[in-house]
Amino acid sequence: MMRTVRTRALLAGGAVMAAVAAAAPASYASLQDRPAERGTAYVETRLFFGTAKPDGGPAVTDRQFMGFVDREVTPGFPEGLTVQQGRGQWRDRNGVIERERSYVLVLLYPQEQAAARDALIEEIRTDYRTAYGQEAVGRADDALTVDF
Repeated sequence: MMRTVRTRALLAGGAVMAAVAAAAPASYASLQDRPAERGTAYVETRLFFGTAKPDGGPAVTDRQFMGFVDREVTPGFPEGLTVQQGRGQWRDRNGVIERERSYVLVLLYPQEQAAARDALIEEIRTDYRTAYGQEAVGRADDALTVDF
């Protein structure tokens, strides 16, 4: 009798798990092919800024970086942006791994503005490299659906 109850419980549990799995959302890949149920097509661009100077000079300060954002980024992205502080590392052109305080700038903008915003983003990257003697400013772009 006890074995029959345990077997029924296991079968019932398996049926519940199968029902839950069937109701689970589709994989991320299949979601990309579906039209969005809400939100708008946006691009997320993340820019990665180092603060150590290759020539060994003083690192870019928080005040300097936020001043740069106010002057160089905000005019082109007045709708908003996010600045995150981090710790990063970078292998410089001499093969030395530099560990440094860093910033990640997150920009969101409508997909239809991508071409126009691309020029602004490249200008930001160039201006930071020039102003603070950086070898590079990293960039990552993703397509998203955004709802505010």
